[in-house]
Amino acid sequence: MEKYSAFKLLKHSFSHHENWKRVWRSVSPKKSYDVVVVGGGGHGLATAYYLAKNHGIKNIAVLEKGFLGGGNTARNTTIIRSNYLWDEAAQLYELSLKLWEGLSRDLNYNVMFSQRGVLNLGHSLQDMRDIERRVNANRLNGIDGHVVFPDDIKKIAPLINISKDVRYPILGASYQPRGGTARHDAVAWGYARAADALGVDILQHTPVTGINCSEGKIKSVQTNYGEIFAKKVACVVAGNSGVLASMAGFKLPIESRPLQALVSEPLKPCLDTVVMSNAVHGYVSQSNKGDLVIGAGVDSYNGYGQRGSFHIIEHTLQAICELFPSFSRVQMNRQWGGVVDTTPDACPIIGLTPIKNLYMNCGWGTGGFKATPGSGYVFADTVANGTPHKLAAPFSIERFYTGALIDEHGAAGVAH
Repeated sequence: MEKYSAFKLLKHSFSHHENWKRVWRSVSPKKSYDVVVVGGGGHGLATAYYLAKNHGIKNIAVLEKGFLGGGNTARNTTIIRSNYLWDEAAQLYELSLKLWEGLSRDLNYNVMFSQRGVLNLGHSLQDMRDIERRVNANRLNGIDGHVVFPDDIKKIAPLINISKDVRYPILGASYQPRGGTARHDAVAWGYARAADALGVDILQHTPVTGINCSEGKIKSVQTNYGEIFAKKVACVVAGNSGVLASMAGFKLPIESRPLQALVSEPLKPCLDTVVMSNAVHGYVSQSNKGDLVIGAGVDSYNGYGQRGSFHIIEHTLQAICELFPSFSRVQMNRQWGGVVDTTPDACPIIGLTPIKNLYMNCGWGTGGFKATPGSGYVFADTVANGTPHKLAAPFSIERFYTGALIDEHGAAGVAH
């Protein structure tokens, strides 16, 4: 590895990036691959990385219709936690959290994972019963969690309003100290660089326009570069999963909707944790740059628009200002929407499809970013072996026929 002296650093600073080494290769597609991963977001890149690292499959292509990490990976609020209710979901998200804890070291890339803790607020007696039930279930699964009350919450987030004379008084919360946030683009770049170093071809601006099957088996994908043949195809395209499934001739039980968020002007450090509230439909954290990152709910209609609706924004900011009155003086810089695909039980679909050697990973709803490492890990195992990883098995598409649903609406996030 080249040793950088002060002179070399100064020289490169004036080079306008011309002499900087590319983080990943710029390649032309081959005619065929062992595995084609459709989707170059965090989940797709993680899948390719673990396929190469854990399973020794090196002839892999990742196809991204835009630029890496430019879809939902860049359009979320970066919250990470594993305090889900049911065993199946909690264990999958806990695997992901454990991978987050060593991810920067594994990728040799700082993903800026910050374990600043996550508070899920309760505003009614039923909220508190649900919180106590979830915390107890988490602890039985070896997942950290505590029930905290208003005075404890005030110590964790001093600016929060714990007055009883508000529309939704805070009665308590669940608190997961190991939860937190990470830098979304760093996650995409870190996985991309690590996958590229293992020989994975990463193709940006390569939309898939068709999926070709023969006798019920995957044959190839159609792209702007022409037909690319593949022994296996793994689709990880977030809000557009239903579109790809229709190309292959089957339907997924998902709905896609815009999920909104916004950020404020930068502030000095004032909030050192993540605060979420299902009842008021809002959640907030402070980024390393100082801006408040605020999440809202989904629009009530299905759609693929990556933009916001002002009535949702207004409702969310009303809730945030009730929780944190001092934030009412803060100006908002920008807002956006990401497209989330949600299933009837607010849990993902991971695994096989009616088309042989075509695999789908979708339906994460608002839980996609936090699941990135765990999702890629179990999906890669599923694709490599042709059978579901034991943690992915409960999330097969068959559960919508058998009735073995995993209802995580209460813990999945404010968008459901």
